[in-house]
Amino acid sequence: MERLTHFDQQGKARMVDVGQKVDTLREAVARARVNMEGSTLAMIAAGTAAKGDVLGVARVAGIMAAKRTGDLIPMCHPLAITSATVDFLLDERQPAVHIEARVTTTGKTGVEMEALTAASVAALTIYDMVKAVDRAMVIDGLRLVSKRGGKSGDWVREGEDRWPVEALR
Repeated sequence: MERLTHFDQQGKARMVDVGQKVDTLREAVARARVNMEGSTLAMIAAGTAAKGDVLGVARVAGIMAAKRTGDLIPMCHPLAITSATVDFLLDERQPAVHIEARVTTTGKTGVEMEALTAASVAALTIYDMVKAVDRAMVIDGLRLVSKRGGKSGDWVREGEDRWPVEALR
């Protein structure tokens, strides 16, 4: 069984020493979803929410969150992020807003937590901006989709459909 790295031999919490690790290109992708009423999704799509551009603000919030992950999660190292993107797919069938966050760095440790934090804060921001008209929204499906780089190599969640984010840029 693998040893948990955030605990020492006595079981006390600690920040992992990454000083001897080699800098490598690292990338992580995380996704989440905000389920809502169809009228709420239509309002977001039309840009008529009382608080303004819901997706624009959520995108900025997600990127800012990725940059502040080391301040929020106790054992995360503060990282020099080289890129962070947050994209959205409006799904009228569910209805829902799908969120994808992609974070990269060249460093000694991965950016999985940064991508997860970006996706979750983007989802929370969407909720905050339209909660006055739809308090029944549900945030779900927060997950790591893929990571690349580092000693453990690449990983992709099995069965995860590719998402056409490139078409949204």
